[in-house]
Amino acid sequence: MKLTKTICGRTEAELAAVLLDARRVPAKVQNHVAECEHCQGELEQLKATMSLLDSWDAPEPSPYFLSRLDARMRDERAAAPYGWFARTIARIRARAAYGPGLHMRPLAAMALTAVLLVGGGAYLGVTDWMQPVPQQGKDAAVVHDLQILDNNAQVLDQMEALSSNESGD
Repeated sequence: MKLTKTICGRTEAELAAVLLDARRVPAKVQNHVAECEHCQGELEQLKATMSLLDSWDAPEPSPYFLSRLDARMRDERAAAPYGWFARTIARIRARAAYGPGLHMRPLAAMALTAVLLVGGGAYLGVTDWMQPVPQQGKDAAVVHDLQILDNNAQVLDQMEALSSNESGD
């Protein structure tokens, strides 16, 4: 009994497809509908509903329907919201969209830019903490200066050698 209910439950989802285009429905579903009285009854009810909908004619709308609908929509938009919470939310929304708060938007954008810049700088500062700090003392600067002077002396010696070769030739 339980097995039949689960198969019927799966088949009921396919009944509309059986009614509209039986060729696209799997053979397993078609065989079940052919054998199961419950599913055949559901299919007959679906056919009756579809034939009733096919015979139904929709009434023509009144020629003034759209103008009356527009007037009612305009009245509903203009009506005050019901309740203090709804009025407060509507007031805040109107002030944000239409009110004098428009001149505050550039200030808010500048404040957000400043926050992002400070946050980015703080992030870069935090990431610099993780890198090792080179050990420099008083001697390190003197040694560095002497190395630069030595390199300059070597360059000057090379330039003198080049100039003496050119003039000696």
